[in-house]
Amino acid sequence: MLVFIAGGGRTGAQLATQLLAQNYEVRLVEHRRELLARLHHELPTEVIYEGQATDPAILRLAGLQKANVIVACTSDDDANLVLCYLARTLFKVRRTVARINNPRNAWLFNQNFHVDETINQADVMAHLIQEEMSLGDMMTLLKLRRGRYSLVEEKVPPGAKAVGVMLKDLGLPDQCVIAAIIRKGQVTLPRGTIAFEEGDEVLAVTDDEGAKQLALLLEPPDRSIL
Repeated sequence: MLVFIAGGGRTGAQLATQLLAQNYEVRLVEHRRELLARLHHELPTEVIYEGQATDPAILRLAGLQKANVIVACTSDDDANLVLCYLARTLFKVRRTVARINNPRNAWLFNQNFHVDETINQADVMAHLIQEEMSLGDMMTLLKLRRGRYSLVEEKVPPGAKAVGVMLKDLGLPDQCVIAAIIRKGQVTLPRGTIAFEEGDEVLAVTDDEGAKQLALLLEPPDRSIL
């Protein structure tokens, strides 16, 4: 799989490093001399292409036409939009991901410019804060299906509402499925007649609303979930 990265700042460089470590094929385009000097110390030379990322000739030379996905992570929102548009219309790249530098420009990053996914740091931080406030001690381990569903984990504290209640009687929505219960170091199958015990580690696949309901059942008695 070939991942094409436009922009060699810290975000682009770190992304390239991680993808290479996972055996992805990577191409990175950058034009700033001061960044190119650093990049040649951090990445293999064959990964790096010097030039303006919005120049179709440079994009073709770097092999964008062979890429499975482009990540437009320059510091210029206009450039990131142009890159996604060119990648889809001119180079037929299947997936486009764009970084949003100014949150006020977020409304532009849509299908009109062929942007499939966005990285908006303001939204990410706001979501993390909201999630932390609403889910108490529950930890999100993995996002599934573009973030709609998550694999979450929480330990059952003493006095939680769910202690001693059989799973089938918890009243959890269909979108919240208990995947496993780890009890005293052993995995217990989550049958409907099993009840939570203090100290259980609960793994569940759920959407946001199901996670909030599960968090209410597993919260300590002296705390309310906001």
